[in-house]
Amino acid sequence: MPEGLAPADLDPAARRELRSLPKDLADRVALHLVAAGRLLDEDPAAALAHASFARDLAARVAATREAAGIAAYVAGDYAQALADLRAWRRMTGSPAHVALMADCERGLGRPERALTLLRDPALGKLDQTSRIELRIVESGARRDLGEADAAVVVLQVPELEQDRLEPWTPRLWYAYADALLAAGRQEEALTWFRSTAAVDVDDQTDAAERLVELGVDAD
Repeated sequence: MPEGLAPADLDPAARRELRSLPKDLADRVALHLVAAGRLLDEDPAAALAHASFARDLAARVAATREAAGIAAYVAGDYAQALADLRAWRRMTGSPAHVALMADCERGLGRPERALTLLRDPALGKLDQTSRIELRIVESGARRDLGEADAAVVVLQVPELEQDRLEPWTPRLWYAYADALLAAGRQEEALTWFRSTAAVDVDDQTDAAERLVELGVDAD
């Protein structure tokens, strides 16, 4: 367990879910969930171990299934991620993680199933950020199926051309550049990769590295 963690560090909504457990057990589960969150970016395998342990201690608590599913996704264990995220959705009824679930299907080599998930009518209730993620996953699934032109069209949404930058802008632009490249439209792809590299201050993508791989300058 990393040092300096406390049960109170857990997100308040998740803490409320743990109230159904005895206090000592709730605190123990909370500590492992906090550790999973702290380690997710730097050590996905360790984060998954903590999240999985929390899930095993409290499998009927939605927050533990959500944490285990996300950690498994980041660690590349798509089968486990899908199992836990399905359980979380059954418990909560929320479609919030359908993009991750669909991407897991892609990771398991089942793009058709990914597209089936993305046709869920409940997805219309999601916020703009989530809808952008759904588009990105759908584009990837189309590419998996060899539908390169369709993968480009999926991402031609109004948000692609808006002037205001959003937290999801680098991911959308990068996905569009990648789709263009797969469709054989290299010059357009390079333009979008350059634009992505220019705005991706938080390194959400590897746009700059892709430009180097393609033998061009990011400037």
